[in-house]
Amino acid sequence: MPLQMRIYTINRGALHDFAKEWGRTIKPLREKIGFDIPAAWTVAETNQFIWLMHYSGPDSWESLDQAFHQHPERRAMNPNPARHIARMENYFIDPVPLFAQSRH
Repeated sequence: MPLQMRIYTINRGALHDFAKEWGRTIKPLREKIGFDIPAAWTVAETNQFIWLMHYSGPDSWESLDQAFHQHPERRAMNPNPARHIARMENYFIDPVPLFAQSRH
């Protein structure tokens, strides 16, 4: 079950607007297509928007991501929330197993 962390550096002064637009447009469409979005955060000090997305269905991640970008609702987003993004970083991440802590 792939889990991806996305880190977007947002143009100065636009972090609040981007977060609102993302929550109103991008998140619901990603979920409609089949992705799960378990969490999102803003980091005001660095103008960053960070979110997690995962998918556990039968299709490939790539085909689902392509379906998102080609979806009529995505193409019709006006204004496009991406106009606020200065830089995008996408990483597939793996959980770290938790170990029982022993007391000495």
